[in-house]
Amino acid sequence: MTNQEKAQQLLGLVRRAGQLTTGEQFTLASIRDRSAKLVILANDASDNTLKQFRDKTASYQISLDETFTKADLSAAIGMKRTVVAIKDAGFADKLKALLS
Repeated sequence: MTNQEKAQQLLGLVRRAGQLTTGEQFTLASIRDRSAKLVILANDASDNTLKQFRDKTASYQISLDETFTKADLSAAIGMKRTVVAIKDAGFADKLKALLS
């Protein structure tokens, strides 16, 4: 099993644990209130979405990962999404380690 597959499984666990914020508006809100520890953005999102989240996470100094496609991200969490935020620092650190 590759690290990316392990990360996808971990994302599913994060969702079931209630530590995942999904959807663009909710993710932006979690960045603004600094509850997001890691933002995962699909690398095949629209140019506008990519720019918006790259700028926002850089501004608030929150880690951003663009490893997954929309299909990978959606399969991992069981719903169609382009961007998600992990709220738990432990889960975020583990995902960063798997994806680096």
